[in-house]
Amino acid sequence: MSIEIKRSVKPVNYYDAIRLLEERLEKVINNKANELIWFLEHNEIYTAGKNFNQSEILDKSIKVIKTSRGGKITNHSPGQLVCYFVINLNKRNKDIRKFILLLENSIIDTFKEFKIKTNSDRKNIGIWINHKNESKKIAAIGIRVRKWIAYHGFSININNNLNNFKKIIPCGLKGRKVISLKDVSKIKYSNFIKILEKKLIKNLSV
Repeated sequence: MSIEIKRSVKPVNYYDAIRLLEERLEKVINNKANELIWFLEHNEIYTAGKNFNQSEILDKSIKVIKTSRGGKITNHSPGQLVCYFVINLNKRNKDIRKFILLLENSIIDTFKEFKIKTNSDRKNIGIWINHKNESKKIAAIGIRVRKWIAYHGFSININNNLNNFKKIIPCGLKGRKVISLKDVSKIKYSNFIKILEKKLIKNLSV
């Protein structure tokens, strides 16, 4: 089966997105639908993965949605690119580590197309960029695997409001800062998505 590419122009309600993702998961498990890559944005929301700790919420007035993905706490808001997927690892040697590496390389290679150097970090999952002599996080990854189907996804800060991250300890990494693409380049949001889509499809097809 081929991979369906879905793009949402307007921000998608978080609960609606997760419901659709889980419905597609069931269909892929039962071979009733294609795999999925979905590019979208969310309105402002804080979500927490399976490994998060209450101490990572600095502003106790915010509402945090607990999710089934891996990882810790993060923020989504307009201007942040979210990529959800439902990808069958049964067809890809059932290798979770290799799949995460594929995601990391797809993001890194996309930045490279725009002459921006980024890197992964084995101790701290996600994508990092050196800015003003400090390593800052520009992309977060949080996945879950069920019956060797990988789902949930990753987010990349493009031109979102980074002040939202001050209310939490992003991804549980105390003392580490986040950054957005707008801080280092004037790349168009739409151009970035086009390249990222090509990289993901190419790497998933190998």
